[in-house]
Amino acid sequence: MKHADAVVELTRRVSEAWGSAPQWLGELKREAMLRFEGMDWPSRSDEDWMRSDLRAFRWEKFLPDSASSSYNPSWRLRSGVPLAGTQTLVNGRTVDEVLDPSWASKGVLFGSLRRHLEEDSDRWRPHLHSLIDGHADRFAALHAASWTDGTALLVPRGLAIEPVFHIGNLLRSGGCDDSHTLIVLEPGAEATVLTESNGDEGDLEALHCGGMELILGAGAVLRFVQLQDWNSASWHFAHQRAKLHRDASLQWTTAGLGSRFSQVAQQVLLAESGASSQVNGVLFTQGRQQMTFNTLQQHAAPHCKSDFLYKAALQDKSRTVWRGMIQVDPGAIKTDGYQRNDNLLLSDQARADSIPGLQIKADDVRCTHGSTSGNVDESLIFYAQSRGFTRIEAVRMIVSGFFQQIFDRITIPSVRDALGAAIATRVRNYE
Repeated sequence: MKHADAVVELTRRVSEAWGSAPQWLGELKREAMLRFEGMDWPSRSDEDWMRSDLRAFRWEKFLPDSASSSYNPSWRLRSGVPLAGTQTLVNGRTVDEVLDPSWASKGVLFGSLRRHLEEDSDRWRPHLHSLIDGHADRFAALHAASWTDGTALLVPRGLAIEPVFHIGNLLRSGGCDDSHTLIVLEPGAEATVLTESNGDEGDLEALHCGGMELILGAGAVLRFVQLQDWNSASWHFAHQRAKLHRDASLQWTTAGLGSRFSQVAQQVLLAESGASSQVNGVLFTQGRQQMTFNTLQQHAAPHCKSDFLYKAALQDKSRTVWRGMIQVDPGAIKTDGYQRNDNLLLSDQARADSIPGLQIKADDVRCTHGSTSGNVDESLIFYAQSRGFTRIEAVRMIVSGFFQQIFDRITIPSVRDALGAAIATRVRNYE
């Protein structure tokens, strides 16, 4: 399909899907579509994209469509944990949603973003697209213009929820997922959210072009875990942003396993004094995969703390790119910012680009960063084999130990075990 025809068809499908959308939302989507039409795709002249090759990407192949109601999910993160609510999406459209009535009676809102906007759009208007407005790049504009569903969670003021919320998203081979996630914790609220994105076993190209907004009120606490395991033919583009108000606390753990190509912009804004964030990343790549993460820890207020740790293991001819930035705005004194990226190369043909950075515009701060890359130590493999382990068992044990520092930060044992098992099954014989 030609570009112009695809734009017309996309506009028609979005209009048809929303029907009588709130006027403000319709205007937002029209403006985003105009931005999308007027922008070029990112190129290697753009700093965040200079190590990304998009020549094989054709967005016209992936117009959003209706989700099939037939699915057979095999979710790994929700096993053995108490659940406050669950939602399942197929190609970015909700096919099942459940919220425990005891939490609904206390004012918790959870489930289809589309449904919640249709029921009470004014409740969500101050938050929706307050962090992602579609100006960042053409993928952000495409997402803002095209999404028709996603996930909404609102936890009322002062309510602490011990059971977890689980969101499962299945992307069909050849499908398109443009879903939007909006999580709002009002002041003093507390919640744990587990999300996992799976691809089916087909070999057709698929597209995820998503957005995520996490908004934490004063004193709120959010534990957020996401596992991405799209199939090996999928393109994955996402803008993920969090905003923390006074004394709010965020623990955000990301595991990236699947896709053909991934490019994620992950940003945390520490907007008010006393806010703290811990961002953990686990990446495992194989074949000719490439995963790019551009991360930002923005300290906009004094007395805030950010702790960032990403670890990647790479085999075959795969590649990771991490460009991390700690930004300290004027007046953000007493900042404590830390970032680290470690890479374990399981092949001589794998490549890890690690680019930490600091932008400091305030005095009296503590900001540090570090990065390491290296191969598996053959002496460790020999030692394990001398104790009766096979070579692949030895490498799996070494890889597991490499990631253990991040696994130890996860407070739910079953989630730690699930992430460890998902990585271990990917490790092949290391020569």
